[in-house]
Amino acid sequence: MRQAPAGRRPFAWLRRRARWATTALAVLTLAGGTALTATGPAAAAPQAWTPKPSPMTTPWTNQVPTDTPLPEYPRPQLTRPDWANLNGIWDFAVTSASAGQPASFSEQIRVPFAAESALSGIQRKITQNDKLWYKRTFTVPSGWNGRRVQLNFGAADWRTTVWVNGQQAGAVHSGGYDAFSYDITDLLNGGTNTVVASVWDPTETGTQAIGKQRIRDVAPQSGGGILYTAASGIWQTVWLEPTASARVGRLDMVPDPVNSRLKVTVRGTGTSGHTARVTVSSGGTVVGTATGPVGTEFTVPVPDPHLWTPDDPFLYDVRADLLSGTTAVDSVGSYTGMRTIALASVGGHQRPVLNGKFVFQTGTLDQGYWPDGIYTAPTDAALRSDLQKHKDLGFNMVRKHIKVEPQRWFYWADRLGLLVWQDMPSMERTPDAAARTQWEAEYDRIIDQHRSSPSLVVWVDQNEGWGQYDQARIADRVKAYDPSRLVDNMSGINCCGAVDGGNGDLLDHHVYVGPGTTVPSATRAAVLGEFGGLGFRVAGHEWYPGGGFSYEDQPDLTHLNNRFVGLLDAIREVRMPRGLSASVYTEITDVENEVNGLLTYDRQVVKVDEARVRAANRALIDASQGSTAPVTLPTGYRSLRVTTPGYTDRYARHRDGALFTEVVNSGSDTLLKNDATWRIVPGLANNTCYSFESRNYPGEYLRHRDFRVYKESGNTDLFRADATFCPVRGANGGVRLSAYNFPEQYLRHINAELWLATPGGTHTWDNPALFTEDTTWSVETAWAP
Repeated sequence: MRQAPAGRRPFAWLRRRARWATTALAVLTLAGGTALTATGPAAAAPQAWTPKPSPMTTPWTNQVPTDTPLPEYPRPQLTRPDWANLNGIWDFAVTSASAGQPASFSEQIRVPFAAESALSGIQRKITQNDKLWYKRTFTVPSGWNGRRVQLNFGAADWRTTVWVNGQQAGAVHSGGYDAFSYDITDLLNGGTNTVVASVWDPTETGTQAIGKQRIRDVAPQSGGGILYTAASGIWQTVWLEPTASARVGRLDMVPDPVNSRLKVTVRGTGTSGHTARVTVSSGGTVVGTATGPVGTEFTVPVPDPHLWTPDDPFLYDVRADLLSGTTAVDSVGSYTGMRTIALASVGGHQRPVLNGKFVFQTGTLDQGYWPDGIYTAPTDAALRSDLQKHKDLGFNMVRKHIKVEPQRWFYWADRLGLLVWQDMPSMERTPDAAARTQWEAEYDRIIDQHRSSPSLVVWVDQNEGWGQYDQARIADRVKAYDPSRLVDNMSGINCCGAVDGGNGDLLDHHVYVGPGTTVPSATRAAVLGEFGGLGFRVAGHEWYPGGGFSYEDQPDLTHLNNRFVGLLDAIREVRMPRGLSASVYTEITDVENEVNGLLTYDRQVVKVDEARVRAANRALIDASQGSTAPVTLPTGYRSLRVTTPGYTDRYARHRDGALFTEVVNSGSDTLLKNDATWRIVPGLANNTCYSFESRNYPGEYLRHRDFRVYKESGNTDLFRADATFCPVRGANGGVRLSAYNFPEQYLRHINAELWLATPGGTHTWDNPALFTEDTTWSVETAWAP
């Protein structure tokens, strides 16, 4: 797999990234040029630490520095020039869950990789009976004198307590997916300081948000299904930064390009009596500036805004100054993209509209797991690469499934141009009152930390009923908390005992393999929150050889490509014109024993034809920006003629209850002409599609059953669905007839018999030779009107 180029940063302060040098002591060079000397762990020199062998090696596994992993600035939408990265080798110990700080730390761990991962150097199972302990020392640079010192954690799973020089730093933090910080100024000693952190993670034995993590042995094994190895402890960057006493803590930015402005709320600490000044610029040229109160929304003019879209992800630089009178006492850098996301009626259907226009959102399920780092990508280039691969394959959206990534992941989505659906990680079971309070509080913090990312367009509250409760209330709550985005109250309302809250902006089905028949309501757009799951095992690139599973195994790559492109084509031709607005394919990479990925779990092999998939996605996106009206057929008596060269004198007719093709001409007998005549009527299952009633057997319809096509009668929902076909454009003015309940399957003649055929299917009637020709029909004047 090709590694993505580093690219160019969109705002100035991230260009001042940290430089690093390694000596007997780790010397951390700050973005602003100040050096922080961190003494090595007391138990052993850093050189004594080695990583464990990874079960699978990604292109970046061996590129992770021992002492300086993930050196990039971790918070791209709130940057300061001075900071110090504390990633690297920490002393480490594991005690019982109820124990206090151990007397000695006998191991070493590479932060910020979870203890279960190979890249951490620990790589063993952690249970609810364990508590993880981390320890290291550092010296604050003299250049930071007179400023407050903040100790920041990108994320640690799950309950974290921090001490500096033996004193607890603030409150215990509970939450596995949100960032947290401590002002440790008053705990520093002016020399060498010691930080200790304990983390307890009960995973599925607790009641907290866990997503798909489960306690298990870390060595690859068979089974596991859709659940994966846990990621306990610190799993995102730990870092220090100096700040003023009065400081900016957050920038909430809501683009309003319709009114040529950016709505901004500057939030901070110790800001009484201060004001805020926000400046928006592009390429170093100021386009707008405004001053307003701290903690209250005000607007900054952005004249003639350059809109952010997946095809043109333009970012403006933003700078916020905290003012005491006219003096800036704190300054932070950020960026924004000018775009809107809303719901609107388009062609009679509720659709999500980006900048006022319907753009079909085609993406994948991205679970963010790595065979070497589990929850943590080995490098920033790796983190970017998964998103770049979406772009390479033509997708314009990604659903971040049951996990929340580091803020740099959102930066890359913003910069590369991908629409993001962000799941709130689920709980294992229906929660009690305390668990609900915790889950909702963590959700609020996640929203706060990512609410200014232009790529993020949908909050997905719950998934398939996992840990479900109060679906409608939560959807209303999230919409009120962030009205600038769409809300999905439940992804997969048709699956697994899920209860639909009935509200939110999206009506979301999961259909494997799909694409199914999801339709919008009067108030919600129809989306396919999960579909696909086509599997292919690549020898030498399996988590556990022979242990992989998928929703539909493919015998070879040719079938995989044909099947996948066939699904995308069916969405474009059949489902999008009938109201579907978005689809999420399962999935971008294999994950442990799931082999549904377009890439292998180690990111070494792209299974599909990139150019072909990119073209299919582009065709789908382009089609959504033109006419989305479905193809119509004339009603009344008609005959269906074959268009395959050499067989154009043959027509679809019934004989002994089954469907065949046969030559029909003016000299044919009356019975044959009647058998080859059908009354086209509005579809029995859906009136935007059609059903075909026999001319000489009224009440009997052309229907598929076990792939073969028959003339039958019936009065069940299944019969009506089987007897309904949706027309799409075929070659040379003809039409293709897609099965209403299997949109990716088409009415085909082969060996004079009529079958329901699947592009990329494995049956004899799915033969790719002349597939398009055999599935294209000409609607002709009836032989027996």
